[in-house]
Amino acid sequence: MTWRGADFFPHDLKFPFSKWMPFCVIGSLVLNALSLGLAVTRGINFSIDFKGGSLIEIHNKTGVADVAALRAKLGALGVGTPQIQAFDDGSNVLIRLEQQPGGDTAQNAAIDKVKGALGDTVEYRRADSVGPTVSGEITQTAFYAVAASLVAISAYVWFRFEWQFALGASLALVHDVLMTVGLFALTQLEFDNNCIAALLTIVGYSINDTVVVSDRIRENLRKYKKMLLPELIDMSINTTLSRTVLTAGTVILVLTAFVLLGGSVTRSFIIAMLFGIFTGTYSSIFIASPVLEWLGVKRDWSGAAAATTAGNKAGTSTKSA
Repeated sequence: MTWRGADFFPHDLKFPFSKWMPFCVIGSLVLNALSLGLAVTRGINFSIDFKGGSLIEIHNKTGVADVAALRAKLGALGVGTPQIQAFDDGSNVLIRLEQQPGGDTAQNAAIDKVKGALGDTVEYRRADSVGPTVSGEITQTAFYAVAASLVAISAYVWFRFEWQFALGASLALVHDVLMTVGLFALTQLEFDNNCIAALLTIVGYSINDTVVVSDRIRENLRKYKKMLLPELIDMSINTTLSRTVLTAGTVILVLTAFVLLGGSVTRSFIIAMLFGIFTGTYSSIFIASPVLEWLGVKRDWSGAAAATTAGNKAGTSTKSA
Protein backbone atom coordinates (compact mmCIF):
# COMPACT_ATOMS: atom_id res chain seq x y z
CA MET A 1 0.00 0.00 0.00
CA THR A 2 1.39 3.37 -1.00
CA TRP A 3 0.79 6.41 1.20
CA ARG A 4 0.22 9.44 -0.96
CA GLY A 5 -0.15 11.98 1.80
CA ALA A 6 -2.96 14.49 2.14
CA ASP A 7 -3.86 17.59 0.18
CA PHE A 8 -4.35 20.76 2.16
CA PHE A 9 -6.78 22.00 -0.49
CA PRO A 10 -8.73 19.88 -3.02
CA HIS A 11 -7.31 19.74 -6.53
CA ASP A 12 -10.51 21.12 -8.03
CA LEU A 13 -10.66 24.20 -5.78
CA LYS A 14 -12.10 27.15 -7.72
CA PHE A 15 -12.11 30.08 -5.32
CA PRO A 16 -12.91 33.30 -7.28
CA PHE A 17 -9.90 35.41 -6.26
CA SER A 18 -10.44 37.85 -9.15
CA LYS A 19 -13.85 38.73 -7.78
CA TRP A 20 -12.32 40.06 -4.54
CA MET A 21 -9.14 41.59 -5.94
CA PRO A 22 -10.54 45.12 -6.54
CA PHE A 23 -11.77 45.34 -2.95
CA CYS A 24 -8.46 44.05 -1.61
CA VAL A 25 -6.49 46.54 -3.70
CA ILE A 26 -8.62 49.44 -2.43
CA GLY A 27 -8.22 48.21 1.16
CA SER A 28 -4.47 47.91 0.70
CA LEU A 29 -4.21 51.44 -0.69
CA VAL A 30 -6.08 52.76 2.35
CA LEU A 31 -3.86 50.81 4.76
CA ASN A 32 -0.70 51.95 2.96
CA ALA A 33 -1.85 55.57 3.23
CA LEU A 34 -2.56 55.08 6.93
CA SER A 35 0.89 53.51 7.38
CA LEU A 36 2.56 56.51 5.78
CA GLY A 37 0.43 58.86 7.86
CA LEU A 38 1.35 57.09 11.09
CA ALA A 39 5.04 57.06 10.16
CA VAL A 40 4.96 60.83 9.54
CA THR A 41 2.71 61.93 12.42
CA ARG A 42 3.50 59.42 15.14
CA GLY A 43 6.97 58.49 14.02
CA ILE A 44 8.94 55.29 14.46
CA ASN A 45 10.62 54.28 17.68
CA PHE A 46 14.16 54.13 16.29
CA SER A 47 16.82 52.48 18.40
CA ILE A 48 20.11 54.13 19.22
CA ASP A 49 21.48 52.50 16.06
CA PHE A 50 19.64 55.16 14.04
CA LYS A 51 19.32 58.20 16.30
CA GLY A 52 22.38 57.91 18.53
CA GLY A 53 22.53 57.62 22.29
CA SER A 54 23.16 54.91 24.84
CA LEU A 55 21.39 51.70 25.77
CA ILE A 56 21.91 50.06 29.16
CA GLU A 57 20.38 46.70 30.03
CA ILE A 58 20.23 45.79 33.71
CA HIS A 59 18.90 42.97 35.89
CA ASN A 60 17.42 43.90 39.25
CA LYS A 61 18.87 41.50 41.82
CA THR A 62 16.00 42.01 44.29
CA GLY A 63 13.21 41.00 41.90
CA VAL A 64 10.71 43.08 39.94
CA ALA A 65 12.10 46.53 39.22
CA ASP A 66 10.21 49.67 40.26
CA VAL A 67 10.14 51.49 36.91
CA ALA A 68 8.58 54.65 38.36
CA ALA A 69 11.29 54.94 41.04
CA LEU A 70 14.00 54.30 38.44
CA ARG A 71 12.56 56.97 36.17
CA ALA A 72 12.51 59.52 39.00
CA LYS A 73 16.04 58.67 40.15
CA LEU A 74 17.64 58.78 36.70
CA GLY A 75 15.63 61.82 35.60
CA ALA A 76 17.31 63.85 38.33
CA LEU A 77 20.81 63.14 37.01
CA GLY A 78 20.69 65.81 34.31
CA VAL A 79 21.13 63.39 31.40
CA GLY A 80 17.88 64.26 29.66
CA THR A 81 14.72 62.14 29.91
CA PRO A 82 15.68 58.46 30.08
CA GLN A 83 13.34 55.91 28.52
CA ILE A 84 12.91 52.96 30.86
CA GLN A 85 11.22 49.71 29.91
CA ALA A 86 10.88 46.52 31.95
CA PHE A 87 10.60 43.19 30.13
CA ASP A 88 10.41 39.43 30.65
CA ASP A 89 9.47 38.91 34.31
CA GLY A 90 9.91 42.58 35.24
CA SER A 91 13.36 42.17 36.76
CA ASN A 92 15.12 43.06 33.50
CA VAL A 93 15.13 46.70 32.40
CA LEU A 94 16.25 48.61 29.31
CA ILE A 95 17.42 52.19 29.88
CA ARG A 96 17.80 54.46 26.87
CA LEU A 97 19.71 57.70 27.17
CA GLU A 98 19.38 60.36 24.48
CA GLN A 99 22.39 61.70 22.64
CA GLN A 100 24.36 63.97 24.98
CA PRO A 101 25.86 67.26 23.78
CA GLY A 102 29.62 67.03 23.99
CA GLY A 103 30.36 63.88 22.00
CA ASP A 104 31.62 60.54 23.25
CA THR A 105 33.08 62.00 26.45
CA ALA A 106 29.72 63.38 27.54
CA GLN A 107 27.96 60.16 26.55
CA ASN A 108 30.33 58.02 28.62
CA ALA A 109 29.95 60.43 31.54
CA ALA A 110 26.16 60.00 31.36
CA ILE A 111 26.53 56.21 31.51
CA ASP A 112 28.82 56.55 34.55
CA LYS A 113 26.21 58.76 36.26
CA VAL A 114 23.55 56.12 35.72
CA LYS A 115 25.77 53.34 37.04
CA GLY A 116 26.67 55.45 40.06
CA ALA A 117 23.00 56.10 40.84
CA LEU A 118 22.02 52.45 40.52
CA GLY A 119 24.96 51.12 42.53
CA ASP A 120 25.42 47.41 43.08
CA THR A 121 21.71 46.57 43.42
CA VAL A 122 21.61 45.66 39.74
CA GLU A 123 23.59 43.50 37.35
CA TYR A 124 24.71 45.18 34.14
CA ARG A 125 24.05 43.01 31.09
CA ARG A 126 25.24 45.47 28.40
CA ALA A 127 25.94 49.14 27.76
CA ASP A 128 26.14 50.36 24.15
CA SER A 129 26.66 53.85 22.73
CA VAL A 130 26.29 55.13 19.15
CA GLY A 131 27.35 58.62 18.05
CA PRO A 132 25.30 60.81 15.69
CA THR A 133 27.72 60.38 12.79
CA VAL A 134 27.62 56.58 12.97
CA SER A 135 23.83 56.52 13.41
CA GLY A 136 23.40 58.74 10.34
CA GLU A 137 25.57 56.43 8.26
CA ILE A 138 23.61 53.40 9.47
CA THR A 139 20.30 55.04 8.53
CA GLN A 140 21.56 55.93 5.06
CA THR A 141 23.01 52.46 4.48
CA ALA A 142 19.78 50.80 5.63
CA PHE A 143 17.72 52.90 3.21
CA TYR A 144 20.06 52.10 0.32
CA ALA A 145 19.95 48.37 1.17
CA VAL A 146 16.16 48.18 1.06
CA ALA A 147 15.91 50.35 -2.09
CA ALA A 148 18.60 48.36 -3.88
CA SER A 149 16.89 45.08 -3.05
CA LEU A 150 13.60 46.33 -4.50
CA VAL A 151 15.29 47.50 -7.72
CA ALA A 152 17.32 44.31 -8.12
CA ILE A 153 14.33 42.05 -7.57
CA SER A 154 12.19 44.04 -10.02
CA ALA A 155 14.94 43.76 -12.66
CA TYR A 156 15.18 40.00 -12.08
CA VAL A 157 11.41 39.48 -12.46
CA TRP A 158 11.39 41.66 -15.60
CA PHE A 159 14.23 39.61 -17.08
CA ARG A 160 12.62 36.29 -16.22
CA PHE A 161 9.02 37.15 -17.14
CA GLU A 162 7.70 40.40 -18.63
CA TRP A 163 7.48 44.01 -17.47
CA GLN A 164 3.87 43.52 -16.31
CA PHE A 165 5.02 40.79 -13.93
CA ALA A 166 7.87 43.03 -12.72
CA LEU A 167 5.51 45.93 -12.05
CA GLY A 168 3.12 43.71 -10.12
CA ALA A 169 5.95 42.24 -8.06
CA SER A 170 7.39 45.69 -7.34
CA LEU A 171 4.04 47.04 -6.14
CA ALA A 172 3.60 43.98 -3.94
CA LEU A 173 7.04 44.51 -2.36
CA VAL A 174 6.41 48.21 -1.75
CA HIS A 175 3.08 47.23 -0.17
CA ASP A 176 4.82 44.79 2.20
CA VAL A 177 7.48 47.31 3.25
CA LEU A 178 4.93 50.08 3.85
CA MET A 179 2.67 47.78 5.87
CA THR A 180 5.60 46.72 8.06
CA VAL A 181 6.63 50.34 8.60
CA GLY A 182 3.03 51.08 9.58
CA LEU A 183 3.16 48.25 12.12
CA PHE A 184 6.21 49.79 13.79
CA ALA A 185 4.63 53.24 13.79
CA LEU A 186 1.40 51.89 15.31
CA THR A 187 2.92 49.64 17.99
CA GLN A 188 6.03 51.74 18.66
CA LEU A 189 8.15 48.60 18.70
CA GLU A 190 11.82 49.49 18.71
CA PHE A 191 13.21 49.63 15.18
CA ASP A 192 16.84 48.55 15.18
CA ASN A 193 19.35 47.02 12.79
CA ASN A 194 17.71 43.61 13.15
CA CYS A 195 14.51 45.07 11.71
CA ILE A 196 16.34 46.05 8.52
CA ALA A 197 17.31 42.39 8.19
CA ALA A 198 13.64 41.52 8.78
CA LEU A 199 12.54 43.88 5.98
CA LEU A 200 15.02 42.35 3.55
CA THR A 201 13.90 38.84 4.55
CA ILE A 202 10.25 39.81 4.07
CA VAL A 203 11.08 41.15 0.60
CA GLY A 204 12.82 37.89 -0.26
CA TYR A 205 9.97 35.74 1.00
CA SER A 206 7.34 37.83 -0.75
CA ILE A 207 9.08 37.75 -4.12
CA ASN A 208 9.61 34.01 -3.84
CA ASP A 209 5.88 33.50 -3.38
CA THR A 210 5.10 35.95 -6.19
CA VAL A 211 7.47 34.18 -8.58
CA VAL A 212 5.79 30.82 -7.86
CA VAL A 213 2.37 32.24 -8.73
CA SER A 214 3.74 34.12 -11.74
CA ASP A 215 5.46 31.02 -13.07
CA ARG A 216 2.20 29.08 -12.91
CA ILE A 217 0.36 31.92 -14.66
CA ARG A 218 2.95 31.96 -17.45
CA GLU A 219 2.72 28.18 -17.79
CA ASN A 220 -1.06 28.33 -18.05
CA LEU A 221 -0.88 31.20 -20.56
CA ARG A 222 0.93 28.86 -22.92
CA LYS A 223 -1.38 25.93 -22.19
CA TYR A 224 -4.80 27.60 -22.26
CA LYS A 225 -4.68 30.03 -25.14
CA LYS A 226 -8.39 30.83 -25.20
CA MET A 227 -9.16 31.05 -21.49
CA LEU A 228 -10.16 34.45 -20.15
CA LEU A 229 -7.30 36.03 -18.20
CA PRO A 230 -9.23 36.44 -14.89
CA GLU A 231 -10.21 32.76 -15.00
CA LEU A 232 -6.65 31.75 -15.82
CA ILE A 233 -5.25 33.80 -12.93
CA ASP A 234 -7.81 32.26 -10.55
CA MET A 235 -6.88 28.77 -11.70
CA SER A 236 -3.17 29.48 -11.30
CA ILE A 237 -3.59 30.82 -7.76
CA ASN A 238 -5.84 27.92 -6.74
CA THR A 239 -3.35 25.33 -7.97
CA THR A 240 -0.49 26.93 -6.02
CA LEU A 241 -2.57 27.77 -2.94
CA SER A 242 -1.74 24.59 -1.04
CA ARG A 243 1.99 25.19 -1.46
CA THR A 244 1.62 28.84 -0.46
CA VAL A 245 -0.38 28.17 2.69
CA LEU A 246 1.72 25.22 3.84
CA THR A 247 4.96 27.15 3.37
CA ALA A 248 3.63 30.21 5.18
CA GLY A 249 2.09 28.08 7.93
CA THR A 250 5.37 26.30 8.63
CA VAL A 251 7.26 29.59 8.95
CA ILE A 252 4.50 31.10 11.10
CA LEU A 253 4.65 28.17 13.54
CA VAL A 254 8.39 28.64 14.03
CA LEU A 255 8.16 32.41 14.39
CA THR A 256 5.26 32.12 16.85
CA ALA A 257 7.39 29.86 19.03
CA PHE A 258 10.16 32.49 18.95
CA VAL A 259 7.71 35.25 19.92
CA LEU A 260 6.36 33.25 22.87
CA LEU A 261 9.58 31.66 24.09
CA GLY A 262 12.36 33.89 22.78
CA GLY A 263 13.98 36.81 24.54
CA SER A 264 13.26 40.49 24.19
CA VAL A 265 16.40 41.29 22.21
CA THR A 266 15.03 39.83 18.97
CA ARG A 267 11.33 40.39 19.64
CA SER A 268 10.94 43.30 17.21
CA PHE A 269 12.71 41.30 14.52
CA ILE A 270 10.49 38.24 15.01
CA ILE A 271 7.25 40.24 15.15
CA ALA A 272 8.23 42.05 11.94
CA MET A 273 8.97 38.71 10.29
CA LEU A 274 5.69 37.20 11.46
CA PHE A 275 3.70 40.16 10.16
CA GLY A 276 5.68 40.15 6.92
CA ILE A 277 4.81 36.52 6.19
CA PHE A 278 1.11 37.42 6.26
CA THR A 279 1.53 40.53 4.10
CA GLY A 280 3.89 38.76 1.69
CA THR A 281 1.46 35.89 1.16
CA TYR A 282 -1.44 38.30 0.76
CA SER A 283 0.35 40.64 -1.67
CA SER A 284 1.49 37.85 -3.99
CA ILE A 285 -2.18 36.97 -4.54
CA PHE A 286 -4.12 40.21 -4.19
CA ILE A 287 -1.59 42.86 -5.28
CA ALA A 288 0.71 41.34 -7.89
CA SER A 289 -1.97 39.36 -9.72
CA PRO A 290 -4.50 42.19 -10.31
CA VAL A 291 -1.79 44.15 -12.13
CA LEU A 292 -1.51 41.35 -14.69
CA GLU A 293 -5.27 41.31 -15.14
CA TRP A 294 -5.49 45.08 -15.63
CA LEU A 295 -2.44 45.53 -17.85
CA GLY A 296 -2.71 42.28 -19.75
CA VAL A 297 0.14 40.00 -20.81
CA LYS A 298 1.11 38.12 -23.95
CA ARG A 299 -1.61 35.73 -25.08
CA ASP A 300 -4.17 37.98 -23.43
CA TRP A 301 -7.70 36.89 -24.42
CA SER A 302 -8.94 40.31 -25.38
CA GLY A 303 -8.74 42.87 -28.18
CA ALA A 304 -7.48 41.38 -31.43
CA ALA A 305 -7.89 37.79 -30.27
CA ALA A 306 -11.50 38.33 -29.29
CA ALA A 307 -12.18 40.17 -32.57
CA THR A 308 -10.69 37.30 -34.57
CA THR A 309 -12.86 34.77 -32.78
CA ALA A 310 -15.95 36.90 -33.31
CA GLY A 311 -15.13 37.07 -37.03
CA ASN A 312 -14.61 33.31 -37.22
CA LYS A 313 -17.95 32.72 -35.52
CA ALA A 314 -19.68 35.12 -37.90
CA GLY A 315 -18.14 33.40 -40.90
CA THR A 316 -19.20 30.01 -39.65
CA SER A 317 -22.75 31.22 -39.11
CA THR A 318 -22.89 32.63 -42.68
CA LYS A 319 -21.72 29.37 -44.23
CA SER A 320 -24.21 27.43 -42.20
CA ALA A 321 -27.00 29.71 -43.41
